[in-house]
Amino acid sequence: MVSHDSPVRDRLGATVLDSGATRFEVWAPDADTVDVQVLRAEHPNGFHRDTDEEVCSLTRVDADSRHGWPVGGAAAWRVGERLGSWTVEVADVVHGDRYRYRLDGGDWLPDPASRWQPDGVHGRSAVVDERVFRWHDDDWAGVELADTVLYEMHVGTFTAEGTFDAAIRHLPRLAELGITTIEVMPVAEFPGRRNWGYDGVFAFAVQHSYGGPEAMHRFVDAAHRFGLAVILDVVYNHLGPEGNVLGRYGPYFTDAYSTPWGSAMNMSQAGSDAVRRYFVENAVGWIRDHHLDGLRLDAVHAIVDPSPVPFVEQLTSAVHAAADRLGRTVLVTVESSANDPRIVRDADEYGWGCDAVWNDDYHHALRVALTGDRHEYYANYSGAADVATAWARRWVYSGQYSPGFGRSHGGVADRLPHQRFVVFDTNHDHIGNTPRGDRLLADAGPDDPRHRLALAAVLLSPFTPLLFMGEEYGEVAPFPYFVDHGDPDLVEAVRQGRAREFSGADWEGDVADPADPATFESAVLDLTLTEREPHRSRLAMCTELLRLRREHPVLTDPDADQQVSTVGHAVFVERSVPGATASLVLNLSPDPVTTRAASTDPTGEESGEIRFDSDDGRWGGPGGQHDVVGPWSARLVLSPGAS
Repeated sequence: MVSHDSPVRDRLGATVLDSGATRFEVWAPDADTVDVQVLRAEHPNGFHRDTDEEVCSLTRVDADSRHGWPVGGAAAWRVGERLGSWTVEVADVVHGDRYRYRLDGGDWLPDPASRWQPDGVHGRSAVVDERVFRWHDDDWAGVELADTVLYEMHVGTFTAEGTFDAAIRHLPRLAELGITTIEVMPVAEFPGRRNWGYDGVFAFAVQHSYGGPEAMHRFVDAAHRFGLAVILDVVYNHLGPEGNVLGRYGPYFTDAYSTPWGSAMNMSQAGSDAVRRYFVENAVGWIRDHHLDGLRLDAVHAIVDPSPVPFVEQLTSAVHAAADRLGRTVLVTVESSANDPRIVRDADEYGWGCDAVWNDDYHHALRVALTGDRHEYYANYSGAADVATAWARRWVYSGQYSPGFGRSHGGVADRLPHQRFVVFDTNHDHIGNTPRGDRLLADAGPDDPRHRLALAAVLLSPFTPLLFMGEEYGEVAPFPYFVDHGDPDLVEAVRQGRAREFSGADWEGDVADPADPATFESAVLDLTLTEREPHRSRLAMCTELLRLRREHPVLTDPDADQQVSTVGHAVFVERSVPGATASLVLNLSPDPVTTRAASTDPTGEESGEIRFDSDDGRWGGPGGQHDVVGPWSARLVLSPGAS
C-alpha cells in the first residue's frame, strides 16, 4: 500500500504538505537572514513546471514562541527548542527536488536535517516525501526483546553490490538460520562510497551509494515480510569531519568536552535544547518514517551530559512513546563501557529505560579464555573465571577495582534480566581493533574447535545474542577499518592515526591502509563458502544452536534458577524451571574434562539427554564421549526437572 498519512508538520528539514507545498525548517540561531534555493526536477507526472529554480526567504520563529515538541508521553512538552529556527512554505516542491540554504548571504549549504543527499555530502539536499513509498507491513508488530537474536550487518560489504536491494536476496537465508533482528551498521550519509558508517555527517539521510531512502524502505519492508525486525546503529556522540556543515548553522558542538573521534555534540551547554531536538527527531523519524524496529546507540559513554534528564533517557522515552502510538515493539539498545545498570533500569526505577546494553565484559573474558590475548584492555580479564562471573553477575566489573580504569568500575546488575545484556564473541569494533581487521581466531583456521565453543557460549546463553555477519558459516574475510575521504590531508591523518593506535601495543604485522580500495574489497563476504566444508557444517551447527534456544525456554527464561561454578578452566551452568533443567559445560581449555553431564531427577536417578555437543561429528568435531567433554568444547544436557 502507499501511505497517505498526513506528514508531521513541525519538523526540521523539508516536509511535503497535504496542500502540495513543501515546508522548510532549519535551526540557525545566530543568522540574520536565511534563504532557501529550490531546484525543481522534472515533475513526476510529466507536466511542465513554470519555475525550475526559486529562492525564498525564511521567517524566524518568534523569540517569545511557546512552541515545543514531545519528548515523552503526549503531554510531556518542553519550551524553547524552536527558538532560532527559520521556516517557509514553498509551493510546487515535490519528492526529489533539490534544495540548499544560505545564511546571511554566504555560501549555499546542504540542509543539516537533509533526508537525502543523492550527490553525496558536498551536493544539494533532496526533498523526501515518505508517502510515495509502497509498504506492505500493516500487520507487522515487531520482535520482543525475549525473542531477539541480532545479526550485525554492514550493507557495503554484505554483498558484492554493497546495496540494500542486493541484501534483500539474503533475507530468507537469515530467517531460516533463526535470526530475528538485523542490526544495520550506520547508514547516515558519509563521504565517498566506502566507510564503516561512523563518519556520517547527515544524521537523517540514508547513504546514497547504498541506494538512498527508497532502497532502505524496500529492505525494511522485505525484512518484515520474512518475519525479521530491523534496527539501525546510530551515532549521536560525534559526526565525521568531511562535509560536516552543522557547526556553520549553530552550536551543535561544544569545546567543553571532547571525544576520541572529534568534537563533542552539545548536549548540555547553551543551545543544547535545539541540538537534542535534532537528534530526538532523528531517532523518532527512523521509527515513524522508515518503519524501523529499534536503534542501537553508539558509544553513549562518549556523550558528556551532566543534566538532570540525560539525553539518552530523553531520546529513549520519545522513541518508546512513538512505538506506543504506532502499536509496535521498538527496542533501544546502547553501547556503553560504563557498566552502569541505570541504563537498562526502567524509568520508574530511576533508570534511563533503555531495553538492552552491549556487554563488552563477556566478550573480553571469552576472548581471553579462547586466545590468551593480553593486548590493551584484555589484560584486565582472567578468562574462564570471568566468563562464569559474567553469567552469574551480568558484568565482570560491577563495582570492584579495575586496573584498566585505575579505579572501581561498574555497578551491581545481578537482579537485571540477562536479556537486557547483548553478548557476542565478535563484532565490528573488536575485529576493527586489530591492525588488519582479523576475525576471532583467524590464524587458527575455520575448523578450530574454539570457533564452535565460542558460538555455543553466546547462543546457549540467557543473554541477548549477536552474530557478526558471516560468523554463522565461518567467514574468513577480515573487516578492517576503511574510508573514502576526498581530502588528501584528511586521508593521511587517518592513516597516521591508525598507525599510532597500534604502535604502543604488542601487535604484529602492518596496519591495513584504510584509504586503499583493496582494504574495503577484502572485507566483502564470500557466500560461496557455505557450499563447502568446514563452513557448511558450521552453518548447520549455528542453525541447530538457534533452534535449541528457540524451542527450550529454560535456556533463556529470566525466572530460571541458575547455578554457576568453575573447575579449572571449565564453566558449569545449571538452569532450572518447573519441568526442565539445562546443564551446560564450557570447557575453555585444551584439556578434556570428565563429567557425568547429567542431572538427578526427583527419584534420585540420573537422567538427561545430550542435546548439543560441539565435538559432534556433524559439526566437524572428533566425536564426543558421554563422560568426557573434549578440549575447547561445549556440551548441553536437557533433563526433566522437578515440578
